[in-house]
Amino acid sequence: MGETSSQKLTGAPRISAYVKTLSAAPGVYRMFDEQGVLLYVGKAKNLKKRVQAYTKYDRHPVRIKRMIRATTSMEFVITKSETEALLLEASLIKKLKPRYNILLRDDKSFPYILMRTDHPAAQLMKHRGKRSKQGQYYGPFASAQAVNRTLDTLQRAFRLRTCSDSVYEGRSRPCMLHQIKRCAAPCTGEINLQEYANLNQEASDFLSGKSEILRTKLQNQMAEASQNLAFEKAAEIRDRLQAMAFVSSGKTNVTPTTFMEADIAAIHMEGGQACVQVFFFRAGQNWGSNAYFPRHSKDQEEADILDAFLAQFYLGKPIPKQTFVNQDLPNKALLETALSERKCGKFSVLKPLRGEKFHIVEMARKNASEALARKMAETASQKKLLQGLVDIFDLDNLPSRIEVYDNSHIQGTNSVGAFIVAGMDGFLKREYRTFNIKDVKTEPGDDYAMMREVMRRRFSRLMKDPELIWPDLVLIDGGKGQLSVVTEVLTELGVLKRTTLVAIAKGPDRNAGRESFHMNGRPEFTLPPRTPVLYYLQRLRDEAHRFAIGSHRAKRKKQMHQNPLDAISGIGPSRKKALLAYFGSAKAASQASAEDLARIEGVSKKLAKTIHEYFNE
Repeated sequence: MGETSSQKLTGAPRISAYVKTLSAAPGVYRMFDEQGVLLYVGKAKNLKKRVQAYTKYDRHPVRIKRMIRATTSMEFVITKSETEALLLEASLIKKLKPRYNILLRDDKSFPYILMRTDHPAAQLMKHRGKRSKQGQYYGPFASAQAVNRTLDTLQRAFRLRTCSDSVYEGRSRPCMLHQIKRCAAPCTGEINLQEYANLNQEASDFLSGKSEILRTKLQNQMAEASQNLAFEKAAEIRDRLQAMAFVSSGKTNVTPTTFMEADIAAIHMEGGQACVQVFFFRAGQNWGSNAYFPRHSKDQEEADILDAFLAQFYLGKPIPKQTFVNQDLPNKALLETALSERKCGKFSVLKPLRGEKFHIVEMARKNASEALARKMAETASQKKLLQGLVDIFDLDNLPSRIEVYDNSHIQGTNSVGAFIVAGMDGFLKREYRTFNIKDVKTEPGDDYAMMREVMRRRFSRLMKDPELIWPDLVLIDGGKGQLSVVTEVLTELGVLKRTTLVAIAKGPDRNAGRESFHMNGRPEFTLPPRTPVLYYLQRLRDEAHRFAIGSHRAKRKKQMHQNPLDAISGIGPSRKKALLAYFGSAKAASQASAEDLARIEGVSKKLAKTIHEYFNE
């Protein structure tokens, strides 16, 4: 059931009207303001009782009172159980990012190590995304760096190949990795495939948690080699054992003895901000750690933040057997039930009070404390810069989202428009976007027309999608002309007042430090040289320029690898092959007459005329 139509009632009276029609079933509710913006997503074992609590306005803290006052409509979804409601709530929060919810940010898929088994000589490689390749997957690892570090040491320990199949097939002699004892070189027969398969099995045992059995086996082989005076072989085994020890301990130098598989999630809160440090332990080995900074209100408790974090964190991710935490979670039993159902196996959340597990959790908390201190220092510096923008451009508040636009082309070809995004957390690279210039009326090299198209497409999209975040400040790489074009587009769309426009023009002789700034309603102005805010604005502009040029180069490189014959209707692989075999190149074919083209087998006179007209309009 649901309702989104505008109503005269708002706040607690409006919520009270919904209570009359609600049942006592479990479910999820959503709260919206008068613009239809989602404020909050919540779950309930008893929807009627939970929503009714919002009608008792005076019992809530200031933050919730503000949310209640802003509420003009609500939507409800009935679920079969409270656990289903928990998972749906976490999914909606993660997708819709409501303002008043605790939100997990910087959430990315985790990388794995893949042992490919569809080749006689197994390949060791990094993998992220869908598991479409045949082989054994080990992970998740906390980051690409953790995978690279582990791959590097696995090479030293087991000497498995990391090269592609094409490189493998093309080798006539061992590569440098064999010379430095990081690959057994099955490609050239330095090791036979049976012995290489043994190395592969040892690596699989190690990554599967059988490291102690393997270690004992290698130690016995090293001792035997020493007794037989085969010191070179003994030294080789010693190096492999050292590499295995390095993989097991990881950066934290911790190898657990009381558990084999678990995640460690410890939270530290200070100054109204929180950091959750997550360690990944698999097969008795430390596979890296990550620091997360969830979005939340200052008055929320550590336990509530960690509880909401875990519900969102395990959406779409492998769930371990257990997670050790440093807080008593309010929804611990519900979380265990919900994630056990998703895992199709037992999952538990434990707060250790003593012993090895407690010390590892405490180590994670200290890491969270240090990461938060660094984050707060960076944020304080960033806040000063943003405050400088407020003062210079007469903004109402600190800009939470800054978009910087630039175009790139060479004599009008491969034209690309782009923008980058920055805010309190620095550059938000996942928010960067590019625009291929599509308007056929745009003259090659017409920067104004390119900017007009980019702005129209960007802000039309913002108007259509309420989930997208509007920029508080828009910076344009250009002068008064570019500012006029952008102002014209935003005026046509009726959104000029929703953001602040600033154009940054390069100084005389493109001299950095002498830039001039253009704003509507203000005369052109400059900033004192060598000031932090000017350097910050230069960094923003240069980042947009770098991104636009990089996108343009990628597009141009892709075009350079395309054959012009591919664009002609009626020419498939066989005809293209025949044309290239006859003329030697696409350029030579483009200069041929229709009669010459018609001489080629499979090319009719009509097709020959089409090809000739394509190149000779």
